[in-house]
Amino acid sequence: MKDVRILVFSGSTRSGSFNTKLADVVARRVDAAGAQATHLSLADYPMPIYNGDMEANEGVPEAAKALKAVMQEHHGVFIASPEYNTSVSPLLKNTLDWVSRLSADGEPAAAAFKNRVFALGAASPGALGGIRGLMGLRTIMEIGYGALVIPDMATVPGAASAFDDQGGMTNERTAGLLDAMVQRLIAEAALRA
Repeated sequence: MKDVRILVFSGSTRSGSFNTKLADVVARRVDAAGAQATHLSLADYPMPIYNGDMEANEGVPEAAKALKAVMQEHHGVFIASPEYNTSVSPLLKNTLDWVSRLSADGEPAAAAFKNRVFALGAASPGALGGIRGLMGLRTIMEIGYGALVIPDMATVPGAASAFDDQGGMTNERTAGLLDAMVQRLIAEAALRA
C-alpha cells in the first residue's frame, strides 16, 4: 500500500487554521493506513489573482506549474477547504483555477485533475462543519475541472474544540467518519497506482 501516494493540503494559510489541522489529521491517518501522505502548504505556491490577460502575456505562474507537477505525482488528493460565506476560500479557488489552465501536449484539459481521485473535507466553528462550501467545491471540481471526487466528505463541526492537544479528533463519530473517508480515498487511489 506504500505505493499509494496521497497529496494533502488546506485551502487556508492562516496561522492556527482549523482546516490545516484537519489536513494534518488526514495526512497522519493516511500514513497510519499504510499509504504515503505528502502534506504541503499553499503558502509555498504563491500565485497572483487569475487574470486572462496576465496568462496571455506572461504565461502561467511557475508556482502553478510546480503544484501541477506535485499533483500528478500522486494517486489521490485530499483538500481541506475552509468555508468562506458558504463558499470556497479565494486562495483555494484561485490556486485551483491557475492549475486547471495547464495541460501539456497530449494531456486532457485540466490535466492535474485527471487520472487521480479527490476527497474533500472542511472544518468550521459552525454546526454544519463547512458542508455548504464543500458542495460548491464539489461542483467546481467535478463540473469545472472534470475531477473524480469520492462521495464521502469529512466535515468537522465545532472546530474550535474538535482537535485535541495531540492533533487528534475529540469527537468519536467525526473521527470514525474521517477514517472511513480516508479508507475510501486510499482504496480508490490504489486503483490508479
